[in-house]
Amino acid sequence: MSVQPIIQAMEKLIGLHESLLEISKQKTAVVKEGSIEKLQPLLLKERKHVQALEQAEVKRQKAVQSWVDEYSPGLEHPTITGILEVMNDKQSKNELEEITITLTETITELKQQEQLNQSLIQQSMQFVELSLNMMKPSIRNMNYGGNKSSDSTERSVFDSKA
Repeated sequence: MSVQPIIQAMEKLIGLHESLLEISKQKTAVVKEGSIEKLQPLLLKERKHVQALEQAEVKRQKAVQSWVDEYSPGLEHPTITGILEVMNDKQSKNELEEITITLTETITELKQQEQLNQSLIQQSMQFVELSLNMMKPSIRNMNYGGNKSSDSTERSVFDSKA
């Protein structure tokens, strides 16, 4: 058994991560646009991709474990790094290193894109909160008297005593 099943599993992971990255970029555009209707299908699509990613990751872990069981049973932690340390075949080792780097770069780019989306959503929420606060009438505008104080800091637009 070679590292080919591991490489294939990682190629699948790269493809799924790249697809998820595209969805994330679409989410960025939709958030900037402010369209909740367009965001819902993207979130559903994203959830399906995440489930596929989880399944692909399980397959990768099984492929790594199988390789370790067959070629290096003494390896304590069955990881790609551990395999790279004990591999003898230079060509397979280089191929595995390259695909690992590609996967890591794709995951990093996806993480940055998701952080951008999170920041945009946070800013949108702050804007909505600010807009709502500006629409709420202040107590001074409601009372013509001026010096009366109330125990309650929040006041309804309708005064029940009136």
